[in-house]
Amino acid sequence: MHRHSLQAPGAVVMIRPHHFVPNAQTSGDNGFQARGTALSPDEIANRAHDEVTAATEALRATGVTVHLFEDEARETPDSVFPNNWFSTHPGGQVAVFPMSSQNRRRERRPDVLDMLKARYRVQDIIDYSGLEYDGLFLEGTGAMVLDHVERVAYAARSRRTSEILLERFCAHFNYEPVVFDALDAADMPVYHTNVLMCIATHFALLGAEMIPDAARRDAICARLESGGRDLIRLTRDQIGAFAGNAIELMAADGPVLALSARAAQALTADQRARIECHTALLPLAVPTIELAGGSVRCMIAGIHLSARAAVRSETW
Repeated sequence: MHRHSLQAPGAVVMIRPHHFVPNAQTSGDNGFQARGTALSPDEIANRAHDEVTAATEALRATGVTVHLFEDEARETPDSVFPNNWFSTHPGGQVAVFPMSSQNRRRERRPDVLDMLKARYRVQDIIDYSGLEYDGLFLEGTGAMVLDHVERVAYAARSRRTSEILLERFCAHFNYEPVVFDALDAADMPVYHTNVLMCIATHFALLGAEMIPDAARRDAICARLESGGRDLIRLTRDQIGAFAGNAIELMAADGPVLALSARAAQALTADQRARIECHTALLPLAVPTIELAGGSVRCMIAGIHLSARAAVRSETW
């Protein structure tokens, strides 16, 4: 299978944290975040470090290019989730996003952007981060799930997703915004769209029952299916197990769906079979990182840029 895919990137950025801990500043609106654990802070940090190491090795073994950056800071507990502060796009565009929590704003790294410019053809960087001072937030491909084929940006309303900024992003990057309400188990807005939706090349995963408005739910399902994708509906419990927080990547032998081991176990046999018609499942064990309310999709920032030359995995 050809290594190029508009929807599934073959190269990614990941961050390996040395002092990971669930972020107290994000717990108020993240219903997926654990509220307590018997593990000590050192145990949490060590396990998270090892989980990123193992996930990186598993991805590289399939042929996915992984640019792994180290984070030794103590002030960036959520740095393992880089997809929230930047995104990349075909044609050489990069977006930098405004973050809601104060300590998450420290995750933005010039060295990551420098690497992208050195290894890939970057024509333009659009930096929205200054809009934090206006109270406008759009947390990257957490807040938005992008259909690169149909040019649609799906976004669940939350305090981390400004509709004003979403419209601006879509105008700059040529996407159509599709906004909807989605509620978690406590009837609170789902904090990030990518915990309930995954769009791959030939299928999509959606926690449809979390969209309370029936007409809007039906319209979104129809839109996802209109391009010929197989829509696989996930239950609320499966979303709670992070089954929607997955990403299709292009490996050496074809596409793989990277998701957590917990997420893979939550799928039914029928759902697994439908996914495996199109892509291989690649379960990654990240139970400690999931304490922070995010999973494998959140850990991976896909690179949709043209490489300057043959690019290999590297650790920074």
